[in-house]
Amino acid sequence: MEIDGDVEETSRRVQVRFTTKLQSPFKTPPTSIAIPSNLTRMGLSAIVNNLLKSGNPDWKPEPFDFLIDGELVRMSLEQFLIAKGISAEKILEIEYIKAVAPRKQEEPSLHDDWVSAVDGSNPGFILTGCYDGLGRLWKAAGSCTHILEGHNDAITSVKFIDPKGLESVNNSVVATASKDRTLRLWKFDAGERHDLPLKIRAFKILHGHNASVQSVAVQPTGNMVCSGSWDCTINLWRTDEFDVEGDLVSVKKRKVNNEAEESQAEGEAVSTIVGHTQCVSSVIWPQHETIYSASWDHSVRRWDVETGKDSWNLFCGKALNCLDVGGESSALIAAGGSDATLRIWDPRKPGTLTPVFQFSSHTSWISACKWHNKSWFHLISASYDGKVMLWDLRTAWPLAVIDSHNNKVLCADWWKGDSVVSGGADSKLCISSEIPVQ
Repeated sequence: MEIDGDVEETSRRVQVRFTTKLQSPFKTPPTSIAIPSNLTRMGLSAIVNNLLKSGNPDWKPEPFDFLIDGELVRMSLEQFLIAKGISAEKILEIEYIKAVAPRKQEEPSLHDDWVSAVDGSNPGFILTGCYDGLGRLWKAAGSCTHILEGHNDAITSVKFIDPKGLESVNNSVVATASKDRTLRLWKFDAGERHDLPLKIRAFKILHGHNASVQSVAVQPTGNMVCSGSWDCTINLWRTDEFDVEGDLVSVKKRKVNNEAEESQAEGEAVSTIVGHTQCVSSVIWPQHETIYSASWDHSVRRWDVETGKDSWNLFCGKALNCLDVGGESSALIAAGGSDATLRIWDPRKPGTLTPVFQFSSHTSWISACKWHNKSWFHLISASYDGKVMLWDLRTAWPLAVIDSHNNKVLCADWWKGDSVVSGGADSKLCISSEIPVQ
């Protein structure tokens, strides 16, 4: 069996049995075989592919990753066994999984300025925000269906508001935040088939911050959004068109094409959360009663929505740009910032000021991080070093490095579960697809 070009005949051999949770035709025979101990993942992958090909002549080679005792192998087999103190005298069980890396890069979708915000939570559309002050909806790479006009400065954050984010839902609602100190709410009809792209205006403008709005997050029900700002506050807002509890300031009307009148509501914040001492750079709203925030004051805080009080906070000593909650039981907190290190905390454990994981492969500021919504192990990070990295908590090295931008990457998200969407200072929206996250 031809295994790997770097295998030496003098290498020690170990008895292994390959196992997998993958279904047929990915299953190898359950018998044990002897293999050289100096094989790396490429050599192990070659063996598994040869075993699969022996039972299926039409088999096309597939890249695999390998787990021993629940940890990904990222060195030679022998080095791994020594590092982990695992005996090579007994039969070694090695689980193989599909390697998590993009199989395809779509053509970039060009913008007129930096792409500073992206949301991939809707399977039918990608929402982007740009330094030209415009929001854009994309059906696919290069296919812009709607342009959101109205902000008079760069858009910093964008979010779909529909709780289920289904492409079949008409009149979907999105929120945008901007350096112009406002948030705007927009409706679009996913089924419209007019001349594209269709230009739309916000149905509601939210005033209240006195500095750039950096981040917007959506309550799980979609009834409210919260925003973090350079003014150090977090504001809460209603998303309905005409508010019933007095936060409506006015309704502006303007003529469209000198004919019909179009109304535009203006809203004030329902409440303001105060506590950070510098820019609130990122907010998320994962549970109805709980908001998390990250700040340039080096802290991550968890807020009680009803009382406006922080119920948990930590200081990591670095200015933070991004934040997300996910992983095991949707409880792990990931954050990145000025020192290029992606840190992960578990608030359920004692001594939570110490990260449970730290990833240090980026070489510049981390601008975005996002958990995969169906995996306990996988998340992505984006950085000013021009790279997007895919991570698995079972190894300290990135699973894959997406190098499709030629300038700072400012935003990134998952899309449809098997794609990564990212935007940057090269004015591109990039889509990396066919990523087999399990």
